Amino acid sequence: MRAEIDFTEGSIGRKLLAFALPLFLGNLFQQLYNAADSLIVGNFLGREALAAVSSSAPIIFMLVGFFNGLAAGAGVVISRAYGAKDSERLQRAIHTDAAFGVAAGIALTIFAVLFTPVILRLISTPEEIMRESIVYFRIYSAGIFFSVMYNILMGIMNAVGDSRHPLYYLVFASLLNIVLDIILIGGFGMGVGAAAAATIISQALSSAMCFLRLIRSPFPIGIRIASMRIHRQELRNTVRFGFPAGFQNSIIGLANTIVQASINMFPAAVIAGAGVYGRIEGFILLPITTLSLALTTSIGQNLGAGRYDRALKVSRYGMLSSVIISEIIAALLFVSAPWLMSLFSSDPDVISAGSMQARIEAFFYCLVAVSHSAAGILRGAGKPAVPMAVMLGAWCVFRVIFVNIAISIYHSAIVIYITYPVTWLLSTIIFAVYLTRSNWLHAMDRAHI
Repeated sequence: MRAEIDFTEGSIGRKLLAFALPLFLGNLFQQLYNAADSLIVGNFLGREALAAVSSSAPIIFMLVGFFNGLAAGAGVVISRAYGAKDSERLQRAIHTDAAFGVAAGIALTIFAVLFTPVILRLISTPEEIMRESIVYFRIYSAGIFFSVMYNILMGIMNAVGDSRHPLYYLVFASLLNIVLDIILIGGFGMGVGAAAAATIISQALSSAMCFLRLIRSPFPIGIRIASMRIHRQELRNTVRFGFPAGFQNSIIGLANTIVQASINMFPAAVIAGAGVYGRIEGFILLPITTLSLALTTSIGQNLGAGRYDRALKVSRYGMLSSVIISEIIAALLFVSAPWLMSLFSSDPDVISAGSMQARIEAFFYCLVAVSHSAAGILRGAGKPAVPMAVMLGAWCVFRVIFVNIAISIYHSAIVIYITYPVTWLLSTIIFAVYLTRSNWLHAMDRAHI
């Protein structure tokens, strides 16, 4: 049975589901990496250690997000070639993506390890959690290479419609991470560094399994080590479509890091509560983000094959499905927030702070669904600069300005909690106007890839 999915024919709903479900489960287990760290650290080492782990999350997203965005750009190039049945261009794109991932992963690892203390001080990490924050982030940074490579290789598989095999590898690696966390922290009483080490080992395994799968795959979707090199035209196309998404991810990460600096002004319970909610939100929003990825791949393949009518149907179906799912998720989160928080910490102050944030933001998840769907549609259509500009303006610049002005007027954690819905609303309005007034469907015709 073929693992790859051809989106240019057959039922739209079944194809999207067949692709998105394994992708959702894969991302679900990927979230278990950091969630397992927080869950076990919070229960065994206390709220200060939990705060130390939580404070690193926005920085990690900022550093890794850029290269993940480039992987998404490469996915557009690869899915376009796959849909057009252009085997030679597909091979060049795949090998360029893999070679670039190796170089980028090494560079990012060196940078993060060397500058760990500087980065943590820039976001005003409190002194009482600084030592443990440095230990966790530095050890985690030593394995960022594997995180970059996993996302690069997973992106290659997704671009040709294979979302099942990354799931299999990630399930195994995620379960291993949990087991190692329990043994090292719960069994041997080791500190936050052990949680980071467990994550590194698990990420290394998942990326290795993806690489082996691609090496063993047949032409034209397989990787051959001797052919791994950067082709200028494919790199230019990857940067053209990936840089906007990567830049967007990094800037959003930077904006959230600045927001994290505002959170760090509050007591450890608020820091820990926000960190735990962030872990929960990572799970909660997975159906929305995976549908966005499915839309990018599906639309990229259909436009590559010249199926404009089908691409339009896919975009409408995907966005409506995402909004409906987001409302169901919001209702479930509102009811279960205190219980979910209690899984990570028994501290009533942590539970209270995190539950308040969850219940405030849950009302507005439909806005997240529209924004992510629109971004996925436009990336698949070869217009990655548009979601980059929207996210840069709404989720970054405006978010930073809003939170700094609002927190100076009313010094309360509630200000931080409402910052996100306000910026989600702004991006939704802009996307709605653009999609209804632009000729985005034929953007790929002018992209020359």
